[in-house]
Amino acid sequence: MGDQMKVVIYGAGSIGNHLAYACRCKNWDVTIVDIDQDALNRTKNEIYPSRYGKWDSEIKLATPDTIRQASPDLAVIGTPPDTHMEIALNVIQHSAPPILLIEKPLCTPDLKGYEVLLSASRNKNTKILTGYNHVLTKNTREAQQILSAGRIGNPIGISVRWLEHWGGIFDAHPWLSGPADSYLGYSHRGGGACGEHSHGINLFQHFTRFLNAGRIVDVRATMDIVELGGTRYDRICHINVITETGMVGSISQDVITKPAVKTLRIQGDKGFLEWYANYDKSHDAVVWQADGSAVETLLIPKTRPDDFKGEIDEIEAILNGQNSGESISLESGHETMLVIAAAYRSHELKRACRIDYYGSGTIEAVL
Repeated sequence: MGDQMKVVIYGAGSIGNHLAYACRCKNWDVTIVDIDQDALNRTKNEIYPSRYGKWDSEIKLATPDTIRQASPDLAVIGTPPDTHMEIALNVIQHSAPPILLIEKPLCTPDLKGYEVLLSASRNKNTKILTGYNHVLTKNTREAQQILSAGRIGNPIGISVRWLEHWGGIFDAHPWLSGPADSYLGYSHRGGGACGEHSHGINLFQHFTRFLNAGRIVDVRATMDIVELGGTRYDRICHINVITETGMVGSISQDVITKPAVKTLRIQGDKGFLEWYANYDKSHDAVVWQADGSAVETLLIPKTRPDDFKGEIDEIEAILNGQNSGESISLESGHETMLVIAAAYRSHELKRACRIDYYGSGTIEAVL
C-alpha cells in the first residue's frame, strides 16, 4: 500500500457509506466492518451503488472477527450511539489508531463510558474526534470569514433551528420500518430530536467558541415526548441557553418538520448573519446584512457527499500535522453531550439546569 492511508469503518449503515465514499475520493484504503453480514451485503448491492453510481470494488467488507489485527491510520465508528463507548474502547485497546472518529452523538445522555474512554485515549495516544461535520462545511468557513471581518459588529445573540422530519433518515435506511426498529425511537439510547439532530446544539457551540462568547452553562428545555409501541423519544426539543459570557440564545430541534429548516442566525449590533444548510436543493448559503445596507446572499453549490468532504479534509490535515482538529474534538463532542444531558434533565425537573465544566465529565456535571 505504500503511504496509502488505511481506514477501518465500523458500521455499514448510512453514515458508514457516506464516510467510505469521502475517504475513497482521496484514494484511501477502506474497510467497512459490521457484525451483520446482511448489512455488508446491503452496502455492496444497494446503498453504495444507488448513491454513487456503482460499487467500489476497492472497498473491503469484513466482520469483526476478521479485523482484530487491523492497525488503521483512521478508525471510524458509525454504529448506534449506545454502542459507541464500548466499540471505541475496544478499538483503542486493540489497534490504537492515531485518529478515532466517533459519529454523533458521542454517547448516550447518561454519559456512561466517557471518562474511561478519555483515559484510554490518552494512554494509547489516540486522538478522538466527533462527527459533527457541519462545522467544517464551506458555508461555515464563509460565515466565519464574514464574522472575522466584523461585518455585523458585536454579536448579541444566536438562535439555531435544526428541524427535519426523520422520514429522510428512514428513506436512507429502508430496512427500518420506523423509530421502534433502532435507537432513533429511544432518547436514552441517543435517539430522539435532542440526540439525533444535535447538530443544532453543536453548531451553536461552534460559533460561540469562534466568537469567544463562552460555553453554555445554563440550560432550560421544553420537550414533546412521544411514548408509543414501547418507544420513548422527544420529537420536539426547544432549549434556551446562557453562555459563560452572558450571551442568551435558543436552539430548536425536532423530527417532524418538512420541508426541513436548518439554519443559524447571529444578531450583531450592526447587522445579522444567517447560515443555511440545504438553502435549496443544490446549495448551502450564507446571508448577511451590515449597517443597513442591502442584504447579501452567498450561494454555495453542494451535493450530499460534500457534507462530509470537509470532515475528511480536516482529518487528513490532522494526520499530516497541519491542524489540531479542535472543531470536531472529543472535548467539543462532550460539551454537546453535556447540553443534551442538561436538556433532558431540565425538561424532567421543569427548571433550568447548570453545567459544571470544572468537575467530573460525567452526568454529575449537570446540576
